[in-house]
Amino acid sequence: MRPASLLLRTSLTLGVSALAIALVSIAALDRFVTTPLAEQSADDEAALLVLSAQTWVELSPQARPYFELELFESHGLVVSPEVRALQPLRSDVPWMDLLALQLEARLGQPVILLEGDDLVWAEIPMGGFLLQIGFSADRRDTEPLSVALVIFGAGAAIVLAASLLIVQRITRPLDAVASAARQFRGGAKLEPLPETGPSELVTLARSFNTMVREISELISNRTTLLAGISHDLRTPLARMRLALELLPENTDPKLIERFQRNLAEMDALLSVSLQFARGLSGEDVEEVELRAFITRLLSDYQEDGVELHWHASKDLRWRLDPSALSRVLTNLLTNAAQYAGGKVELRVRRKSSGVLLEVLDRGPGIPDADQTRIFQPFYRLERSRNQRTGGSGLGLAIVKQLCDAQGWQISVRSREGGGAAFRLLLPDMA
Repeated sequence: MRPASLLLRTSLTLGVSALAIALVSIAALDRFVTTPLAEQSADDEAALLVLSAQTWVELSPQARPYFELELFESHGLVVSPEVRALQPLRSDVPWMDLLALQLEARLGQPVILLEGDDLVWAEIPMGGFLLQIGFSADRRDTEPLSVALVIFGAGAAIVLAASLLIVQRITRPLDAVASAARQFRGGAKLEPLPETGPSELVTLARSFNTMVREISELISNRTTLLAGISHDLRTPLARMRLALELLPENTDPKLIERFQRNLAEMDALLSVSLQFARGLSGEDVEEVELRAFITRLLSDYQEDGVELHWHASKDLRWRLDPSALSRVLTNLLTNAAQYAGGKVELRVRRKSSGVLLEVLDRGPGIPDADQTRIFQPFYRLERSRNQRTGGSGLGLAIVKQLCDAQGWQISVRSREGGGAAFRLLLPDMA
């Protein structure tokens, strides 16, 4: 399973933290704000109801209608001296329970809240009267759910803003470093990372740029050194060839032929060593029509007996380094021809992950234990050490280095019925 990205992990952390903060805020709001306000509101309402009942009792019958009108217009209260049969209040609003408790505390006896005519009624005994005073059910209602939704909504907005504006300021530079690390394969074309942002990211970018520069310089110096060695060694080799040509005619022909063969092998070894040193291709990537490219490559290839099996669309275009692909395929075909001793198959097929090229032979095959080590420089199988194949031990190492430089995938497996199958995957660069 692919590990979660830093952005996702940070967003989840912020989300959980925001949720915890919201829950704590709601609890604190209820404990220190909502509940005290509700209690104070219930106490004020109870005082208003009791005071209204006392005032109504103390007024003369002629003044009571005017007082009732004033109560309704100013406070929304309805006073009814006639006791009606009403149903007990069925409400889950905590404030109503607080109001009943406050009325009970002020009157010294239980008070029942009733409902009817879309109003809540409180029966208040006062001065020999039993008054029913009604008020709206949402008169003093609080909405803790709305408050909770507001807090959760604000928390979600804060998390989103933090993820987009803060988290990405950290993850984008890290993602740029990760992307540059994937692209860097020893070449010198990688653009340096911008050294901006927080001090830690500046240090990371600066260290990465320094590493890329030093590795690129090391590879360049290595190539220059081996090129110089190759040039310097070819001069004495040319002198030795000239000396062989100037030997007397009575010199043993077998001796001359052996020296010439050794000189040719030394020259080939110098060439392939230089090719290995220049394994990181410097050519630009371009769009190539693969069928025409491979057909042209096989026509220029010196060995006979290579069969091409094409399993892809005719006009298959791919972005790649043609020089690198040519060298990889040539080395794979040469390796198969040298060790297989028979016909070699080249299969090309289109897959969802890219283009797969397979070089197959019916030779002795490669043991499982050696299938990863054969790509090491100068590594040769035990049986090849006892026979002269003409190889230098660098062909597959060059293949591996080029594939790593281009981001291609190279592997080998044994074939059923004998032989080896080299698999080269060119991933989609889009």
